[in-house]
Amino acid sequence: MKEEEVPADLDPVLVVIIGVACAAVAGAIAFFAGIRYRKKKAEFSIGSAEEEAKRIVGDAIKTAEAKKKEAVLEGKDEIHRLRDESERELNDRRREIQRQERRIQQKEETLDKKLEGLEAKDEALANKVKQAEERLNEAEAVKKSQFEMLERISGFTSDQAKDYLLQKLENELAHEKAVKMMEFEQQTRDDAEKTAREIISMAIQRCAADHVAEATISVVPLPNDEMKGRIIGREGRNIRAIETMTGVDLIIDDTPEAITLSCFEPVRREVARIALERLISDGRIHPARIEETIDKARREVEATIKQEGERAVIEAGVNGIHPELVKLLGRLRYRTSYGQNVLNHSLEVAYLAGIMASELGLDPTTARRAGLLHDIGKALDHEIEGSHVDIGVDVARKYKESETVIHAIQAHHGDVEARTVIACLVQAADAISAARPGARRENLENYIKRLEKLEEVASSFEGVERCFAIQAGREIRIMVKPDVITDDKMILLAKDICKKIENDLEYPGQIKVNIIRESRAIEYAK
Repeated sequence: MKEEEVPADLDPVLVVIIGVACAAVAGAIAFFAGIRYRKKKAEFSIGSAEEEAKRIVGDAIKTAEAKKKEAVLEGKDEIHRLRDESERELNDRRREIQRQERRIQQKEETLDKKLEGLEAKDEALANKVKQAEERLNEAEAVKKSQFEMLERISGFTSDQAKDYLLQKLENELAHEKAVKMMEFEQQTRDDAEKTAREIISMAIQRCAADHVAEATISVVPLPNDEMKGRIIGREGRNIRAIETMTGVDLIIDDTPEAITLSCFEPVRREVARIALERLISDGRIHPARIEETIDKARREVEATIKQEGERAVIEAGVNGIHPELVKLLGRLRYRTSYGQNVLNHSLEVAYLAGIMASELGLDPTTARRAGLLHDIGKALDHEIEGSHVDIGVDVARKYKESETVIHAIQAHHGDVEARTVIACLVQAADAISAARPGARRENLENYIKRLEKLEEVASSFEGVERCFAIQAGREIRIMVKPDVITDDKMILLAKDICKKIENDLEYPGQIKVNIIRESRAIEYAK
């Protein structure tokens, strides 16, 4: 089929309009066709949805009905369960209430019985109180009549009798109080003496020391007797030079190969001894050499004095002592008292005082310091007037010692009353050191005589077999004959011996009389 030819005379615009119109018609047809299609499809979908909704609603109604029945059944079961539990609980409470009611009823019955018993007891008690009051009234009446009778018999009223009894009781109590006080004082004194003896004996035991008696002369050995002439010199010029420069007397007698130096000043005697020994060893003896040697010996002795003082300070365990006091302590090395070396004595006193201070809980350093310096005045008593106590106090105060040490120095011989325990300890230590057997020449003789006299007094009694003075004369042990002295006679013998010792002897402190009686039974087996 041939395409229709378009007339050539048609306008192009018209052609476009016609084409647009055709397209619009076709679009409208297609639009309406689509709307219709969608409408049908929507209607179909709505129908399906309605059916589905009806189905869902039906299922929901069925499910709800089932759950409703289920809930109703569960509710009924729960109601039955709760009802059963409530009934059980009510039954339990009802039984508990019944049980409590029975207990309360029993308690009420018991209380009623007790109340009846209390009423009976109250009634019995009231009767007893009434009887007691009646008896008390009777006793008061009897007491009053007895008092009246006692007042008539004694001639005292009740107040006067009370005053008399109270006064008598007061007197008895005062007597008993005095007796008790005396017993306590004696016991305290005994305890104090026992403690003091223990402390002193322990200090003495811990501070045992050897004693060598010092003399006022020195002996210088000579190599031969020819040296005596050289020491004397031409016309005695050498011996005069030595005696003049040293202040020492040279005794040249018939003693072979020895010269005696005599001087009460130990420092000068020591200087002379050293100088003389060096002159003898050197052999050159003339006045110029003598002067030079004596100067060297004097410097040597001064150095020795310083060393001895430092040694004493170190051994005593004290420090801070002024250097001048140290030198004075060193001079005590050449000072004696009754043959006892004063420096050794001072060290011993320091040891004893320190030990006793430690036992008493005091400062042992202060006690040792006071003991070491207590005789410091003896280093200067040849040069300064006054007692060594006053000199020692002045020197200690000059070199800034403490008041405790100064007071101990001042009171160690009892010139003033001891106000401190340290001063008392220094007194005791000084007495102990001086009283040791062999410490001092004069005391040793007195000590031996006292012991001999003590044994002589004890031996003078009948029945005494042997006796021994011990403990430095503080105790005597007496052995008696058992066939002469019985146990009862021992007490009387001890008292008689004590009386005779008190009358015939002079002694410090007290002496213990210890009598020993031994009984023996001896047989021989044959």
